[in-house]
Amino acid sequence: MPRHCDLCLELVFPPHQRGVHSHGSGHLDWATVESTHPYQRHHYRVLLPVPYPVMFSDTQTIAEGKVTNLTVFGCAIECDGTLPKETTLRVRMILPDHALSLPVDEAEVRWVQGNRMGLQFLKVERAADFRLHGFVWDRMVERFRTIVQDGLSTR
Repeated sequence: MPRHCDLCLELVFPPHQRGVHSHGSGHLDWATVESTHPYQRHHYRVLLPVPYPVMFSDTQTIAEGKVTNLTVFGCAIECDGTLPKETTLRVRMILPDHALSLPVDEAEVRWVQGNRMGLQFLKVERAADFRLHGFVWDRMVERFRTIVQDGLSTR
């Protein structure tokens, strides 16, 4: 059975147009789409051209930072004061698609590197989850269209 991201790709581009090859490992190789390295994620990550503001809190801290990349399952945040791994947070992101912030009821700090930390979203209210999925989907489609247009213009 195809994974969710495979189904999304088929909706955007048929296999003969996207140059995606499986190597039997269950991971996608985007070598002909973007020549960086084999794609190892099981879901699409939006690398944001402009960081989005975010506020987060735990039982003792309220802080803010900038979301630098985003998936439907988590994000990376750049901030002055990171929190330890496994800290549970409430998060509010300001995305350009809506005037209201996008709330994440529960997220966990999964990694910390300098002034950056990665969060995994654990509880997201249904309407916010639909909005998040739509936002990521729209950015993914925009990125694929740009890749295809750039590829066609170089021929």
